[in-house]
Amino acid sequence: MNGMGDLQVSRDGIRLEGISEFLLPLYVNEIQSRKDSPLVLRAESNVSLNARNSQGQLTGQLTVDSEAVEVQCQRLEVRSSNSERLLFSATEEQVSIGTDKLTVTGAEGAVFGHSVETPLIQAVTSQDLKLESPTRTLTMEAPRGVEVSARTGGLKALCRKDLHLQSTEGEIFLDAAAVRLETLPLGTYAASSGPSSSSSPRAQKVYEVCVCPSGKLYLSPAESSSTCQAVGNICLWS
Repeated sequence: MNGMGDLQVSRDGIRLEGISEFLLPLYVNEIQSRKDSPLVLRAESNVSLNARNSQGQLTGQLTVDSEAVEVQCQRLEVRSSNSERLLFSATEEQVSIGTDKLTVTGAEGAVFGHSVETPLIQAVTSQDLKLESPTRTLTMEAPRGVEVSARTGGLKALCRKDLHLQSTEGEIFLDAAAVRLETLPLGTYAASSGPSSSSSPRAQKVYEVCVCPSGKLYLSPAESSSTCQAVGNICLWS
């Protein structure tokens, strides 16, 4: 009346002790282990969990085999232990991560094939933050401005070709105790009257920074008045 061997029948259902093997399909509403034991499902090839609707159509599937774990469903969710916080969700349209911090431990960092939209990119404390595009361009855009700050260290921007700082409606401020423009070319100054003359770099100690019509900067010997010339040797070859 109560079952046979390790198979016991009770009001709550059927209780089976030990390892069980079913040669044909098993239809049940719930499978659970004892409170002090885990539930183990084993198979020679793979283990599949299927969910079907009232018409028998497959709506969700979880397959575990020797090579991969595959999940087929309309929406995949990972929640916290109390099921209150959504930690991870994935659909055909988007993937959402709801944790307080996303950590990528790979040596090569994170690789994004397309654009990234985020309010803040911040490095770990005492480590450098590096944004790099080895073979293409790196673009940062925001409708109300982009802020790049280094509170305790320096800020370095390197590129192989041109570096563009563009503001369509406002201004670009370089606000610092010292603004250094190194390796600027040295132009020659030709007086408007009389023979042309050039100041010797060794005797000259003060220079002024000149701007060509193209925007190129160069140094010119400082005199009592400006020595910048739009037709100088530097601007003509810009």
